[in-house]
Amino acid sequence: MSVRRFWASLSTLALAAVAALGVAGTAVAADSAAAGGYVALGDSYSSGVGAGDYLPDSGDCRRSANAYPQLWAAANSPTSFAFVACSGATTSSVASGQLGVLDASTALVSVTAGGNDVGFADVMQDCVLGSEATCISSVNAAVAEMNNSLPGSLDSLYAGIRAGAPSAQVVVLGYPRFYQLSGSCIAGLTEAERAAINDASDVLNGVLAKRAADAGFTFSSVVDEFTGHELCSGDAWLHSVTVPVQNSYHPTVAGQSGGYLPAFRSVV
Repeated sequence: MSVRRFWASLSTLALAAVAALGVAGTAVAADSAAAGGYVALGDSYSSGVGAGDYLPDSGDCRRSANAYPQLWAAANSPTSFAFVACSGATTSSVASGQLGVLDASTALVSVTAGGNDVGFADVMQDCVLGSEATCISSVNAAVAEMNNSLPGSLDSLYAGIRAGAPSAQVVVLGYPRFYQLSGSCIAGLTEAERAAINDASDVLNGVLAKRAADAGFTFSSVVDEFTGHELCSGDAWLHSVTVPVQNSYHPTVAGQSGGYLPAFRSVV
């Protein structure tokens, strides 16, 4: 059995149900942010899919007690805290379903959104189960979406956030690179596939950073925090294909506390 066929047979069931995922501004001091309300918006990278200890009332949104918004709020005691990030959220579903908690007293907002708009789950399924050519074609199609349709979707979402929280500092967080190239993995994707996925992540982060800057928001990359902790690093802060299936390609507990939390904390 080939390596790819072995990997595909191991992964087919998981990927059939794998959950979808889920700029410059002036930073303010944490005590200033804590003096008002904090609202955590976004997709599964903000809700904490993959980090376990899901809050009982969060249902399929899978909001984790180990997610960076929960950790920041526990450490800084904002006057109010609304944690509404949800697994599978897109820019449009964040705009339509999460912005109602914003108001004039909101001092701080965090958000991750965009990965689901460009078909993250489908890309990873194509790469794990398909050929190298199929994988790279799927990645390229996602990059085209990032460059063509995603900017307008982000602009619409960011305008909605600003309208709902006119005085808040808004922090847009990016996504990590998934793979350490020439790393420890001996099965799974090819190096060309891993490099293409990493390059697409860089494009996505660039789009997020530009749209955030144009909206007057703060962009915070997590790439530096996850460097040395990618898949194939030997000390990954991301799940590969795993059970439970929704954890696949999401940050672990360490990825939330050691990756996302410091990236967020550094700008607020």
